[in-house]
Amino acid sequence: MIAELSKGPKRFKQLHRDLVIVKTQSLTDVLRHLEQNGIVLRQVTPTVPIMVEYSLTEKGIDFQTALKEMDKWAKRWESNNH
Repeated sequence: MIAELSKGPKRFKQLHRDLVIVKTQSLTDVLRHLEQNGIVLRQVTPTVPIMVEYSLTEKGIDFQTALKEMDKWAKRWESNNH
């Protein structure tokens, strides 16, 4: 989800479609958790119907950088098989 939001802000339905998460409740729970931890920003625009958009905070962008480094580490050690 963080990788998907690093591409730019997305609405709930966009995230749900792009992440191919079957359960809507699972996506809702993850978004709430990330919002509570300051990783994701939830912005509500008072339109009809109400528009809710999710994006990464500065902390979330920084976390994305850490995840990329962890991925590099995993790939390096996977090829060494030790």
